[in-house]
Amino acid sequence: MGFADQRFNVNLSILFTELPLLERPAAAAAAGFSAVELWWPWVDSPTPEPAELDALKKAIEDAGVRLTGLNFYAGQLPGPDRGALSIPGEESERFRANIDVTAEFARSLGCTALNALYGNRVEGVDPAEQDALALENLVLAARAADRIGAILLVETLNRPESPLYPLVTAPAGVGIVDKVNKATGLGNAKFLMDLYHLSMNGEDLPRVIAAYAERTGHVQIADNPGRGAPGTGTLPLEELLDQLAKAGYEGWVGLEYKPGDRPSAEAFDWLPADARAAR
Repeated sequence: MGFADQRFNVNLSILFTELPLLERPAAAAAAGFSAVELWWPWVDSPTPEPAELDALKKAIEDAGVRLTGLNFYAGQLPGPDRGALSIPGEESERFRANIDVTAEFARSLGCTALNALYGNRVEGVDPAEQDALALENLVLAARAADRIGAILLVETLNRPESPLYPLVTAPAGVGIVDKVNKATGLGNAKFLMDLYHLSMNGEDLPRVIAAYAERTGHVQIADNPGRGAPGTGTLPLEELLDQLAKAGYEGWVGLEYKPGDRPSAEAFDWLPADARAAR
C-alpha cells in the first residue's frame, strides 16, 4: 500500500490560491487531479448571486473535475473566524440562510460531503447556549444534506491555531457527531479526521484511527510542523493513511496543505503523476 493507493482531492481554498477562484479547477486538472474540494468561497456572502454560483459550477464542469467536498458558510475563513453556526445573532442567521444554497450547489455537481465548522466561543455568551444553538443548526444542516444524499461533516481543529474553537480533540468532534445523529435519526453526520489538526493537538494518531475510522466521513492531511506537503514535516502520513485503509476507510483524502514558497503546481512532487487522478 502507500500514497498511490489513496483517493486524493485538492482543496482549492488553500492550494492554487495564487490564481483567481474560477481558474483553480482547471489548474488542479492540469496537475493531474480529477477531484477537488472547497471552503465556502464567498466569505462575505452566504447567499451569493446565482450568476456567481453558475460561474463556479461551469468552471468545475469545464475543468472535468469532480467536486467531492464543500463547506457551509463559515465566516471569514481564512481569517479570524472558525465557523458561524454556534454564534448567536447575525452569524447564525447567515449560516441558516446558507444551508439550502450550499446544499443545492452541491447537488448540482454531485457533491456528497458538506462540512459545517462549529464556530468560536464568544466572550460573554454561555457555552451551553452556544452548544444548544449549534445543535439546532447542525440538525438543519444534516437534514439538508440528507435531502441531497450527502453526509454532514463535523471537524476538529487545533488549539494552538484556533484557541477559541471548542472542538480540539477527536472525542469532542465525535461527540457532536453522535448528538446530531441522535437528534435527527438520520445517521448521516460523520467525523472529519484532519490528521494535521489532530497532530497539532498532540493526539495519538494511530489510536484515533483505530477508535474512529468507522465513523469518519472524510480525511484531510498536511504535514507537521509547517502545514506543508507530505515529506516537509515529520508525520508518517503514508503509514497513517495505510492504517486508515486497513481499518476500512475508503473515502477521499483531502490535500489541505500550504504549497510553501513555490507555485501550487510544484507542490505535488511527493505524489507520482499517475496516482493523482482518482480511480
